[in-house]
Amino acid sequence: MRRFLASGPQRRRTLAFASATHVWSDLLFALLVPLLLLMREDPELNLTYTQVGLLRSVHAGASAALQVPFGFLAERIGEFWLLLMGNIWVATGLLVLASAHAFPAMFWATLVGGLGGGTQHPLASSLVSRAYDDRGRSTAVGTVNFSGDLGKMAAPAAALLVAIPFGWRVTLRYVGLAGIAFMALSVFTRKGVTEGRPSREDAPAKADSGGAAKLGAFIDLSVVGVLDSSVKAAALTFLPFLMKDKGMSIQEVFGMLILLLGGGAVGKLVCGWLDERYGSVRLIWGTKGLSAALLLATLATPTLAMAPLMVALGIGLNGTSSVLYATVAKFVPVRLRARYYGFFYTTGEGGSALAPIAIGFIADLSNVRVTIVVLALLTAMILPMSLSLRKPLAREEPTTSKELQ
Repeated sequence: MRRFLASGPQRRRTLAFASATHVWSDLLFALLVPLLLLMREDPELNLTYTQVGLLRSVHAGASAALQVPFGFLAERIGEFWLLLMGNIWVATGLLVLASAHAFPAMFWATLVGGLGGGTQHPLASSLVSRAYDDRGRSTAVGTVNFSGDLGKMAAPAAALLVAIPFGWRVTLRYVGLAGIAFMALSVFTRKGVTEGRPSREDAPAKADSGGAAKLGAFIDLSVVGVLDSSVKAAALTFLPFLMKDKGMSIQEVFGMLILLLGGGAVGKLVCGWLDERYGSVRLIWGTKGLSAALLLATLATPTLAMAPLMVALGIGLNGTSSVLYATVAKFVPVRLRARYYGFFYTTGEGGSALAPIAIGFIADLSNVRVTIVVLALLTAMILPMSLSLRKPLAREEPTTSKELQ
């Protein structure tokens, strides 16, 4: 039985490429979050909370639409060019959004522009999980996941430095053009990125090993992933409005977002490493239990104490994702990972798309504080749901332990 194994330098270059594209992809998508505050206060637009949630949902949801087709396409032509093309697509969408002067035009710009995001998450995860398939897979996938939060952290920083003095339109134009330029320069890194695949002799044996049980486990994992993505998207969209409701200035809110996303970056990196040592279900319970408690704590925490709470909440909200993404590879044969990661991210992005709309509707009917309570309850639901993964993971995780010896 033979398998493609990348050399050490090839692994590192592949990991660096996937991480760099993830930084830009998440920056391009996360930039909308802090700018929504400024868009809603723009007298020319006169947006409601529901429209704010819809813009966020459409942008995230559009990225899910083509993830499965991109996964199948990557199995034929590889991930490299699709990752570059997808980020250029999204960046171009931001340039169009910057020129929109009414909600219908903004809606279509976010919808069409978001479609390009379907390349990043499934293809980068597939690329890296394959390069590190024999050892260090969870840590590598966690590193790629962590890199995306560097982009998320850059989004409120860009809003703070550019959007406040120059406006949200200028910010979209600058970031969009910079993203296109970076992807163009990345073409010259092509020779350093490996897109190797398992040999044909290896593929059938891998595919037939406990296929039905693994498929059932993958479905259970996807359900957990949907709820996790829903909570994260809704929390990231409406926590800034809670902080504004507590009397914080726009500058303070952007600062809190940087801390929240910084904590998320730490959580993603550390939880990827911990997954190889302590098991997935334990980490899901730890991160999501922490998230539920801290979401409720935001309602009573005074503004002066919000900074450390945001860091801890970011760890809880985002740390789970590294565990879930690495777990996909435990249930899926190497040759099919691009398409299965496409399925997993598509269902998750579906949750990310619908949740802000639903939560925005709740906020319009009641208030932002009620929505935070709802989010805490949804987060707590993940705990019992994750227990279905214990038995299938017990069969798969011993392999990880052997790799560490």
